[in-house]
Amino acid sequence: MPDASHFEVHDARFTALFVGSAQLEELDSSCRWAEGPVWFDDMQCLLWSDIPNQRMMRWVPDGGVSVFRSPSNFSNGNTRDRQGRLVSCEHGPRRVTRTEPDGSITILADSFEGKRLNSPNDVVVRSDGTIWFTDPTYGILSDYEGYKSDPEQSRRNVYRLDPDSGELTAVVGDFLQPNGLAFSVDETRLYIADSGASHDPAAPRHIRVFDVVDGRTLTNGRVFCSIDTGIPDGIRVDKQGNLWSSAGDGVHCFSPDATLLGKIKVPQTVANLTFGGPRRNRLFITATRSVYAIYLTTNGAQYP
Repeated sequence: MPDASHFEVHDARFTALFVGSAQLEELDSSCRWAEGPVWFDDMQCLLWSDIPNQRMMRWVPDGGVSVFRSPSNFSNGNTRDRQGRLVSCEHGPRRVTRTEPDGSITILADSFEGKRLNSPNDVVVRSDGTIWFTDPTYGILSDYEGYKSDPEQSRRNVYRLDPDSGELTAVVGDFLQPNGLAFSVDETRLYIADSGASHDPAAPRHIRVFDVVDGRTLTNGRVFCSIDTGIPDGIRVDKQGNLWSSAGDGVHCFSPDATLLGKIKVPQTVANLTFGGPRRNRLFITATRSVYAIYLTTNGAQYP
């Protein structure tokens, strides 16, 4: 039987996605605000950002936790490109960067139409190598997670970047605070969280979905689901097409038809999540000061 302390079933389909005896394991509790987890299977480690502490952390199974990078430029969201390189959103210099195999940093984007970006937040890479990222204002609202500053962009855009040509395009600009994003398994849709309710209770706390046209533009934006506790931040998709979202009370799982299947209850506010482990069947969860992990019966869809 499911362990009720971890899993909350809202639809019978959810019971096929988790192991009832699986435990929610706390891997680390040293952060001020943990964000941006990314799994490196070739190195068997998890990296994540501890934004206010200006550092990126690394966890190795049976090897414990260590500092991967400090200072981190208030890094937030992280992912990997198709060559396996680390791609990061940095609040401090308000840019998206790539870490090369020799450890050097390449700036991919730091301005749009001649003006500085707000504070890139989360990032994903499509199979064609293009980089898509969100640009809310969280990193410039105060000196806690970046440097307080007035925004130069008139909108809080979601961008598409071609890293080969350097072409940066705003693909949507009507979000209050665009946050986490994830492609569907076949990449024909892009899910984008709006966490505007973080500072305005009347603002959106939903996830929208868009159709992807020719791998370049977004159309037919509509609300996919809303979060009933807290706000949506980081999101990920499993191979069955289910959408897993951060929330105030844990992780919420939605079917491809937007039905809330269930929740993984977490004792701290969840910021982000990613699938990892050798079979991508372990969900890593960044939640306020801690990082948790739990095994599931489904597998993450992200690559590599």
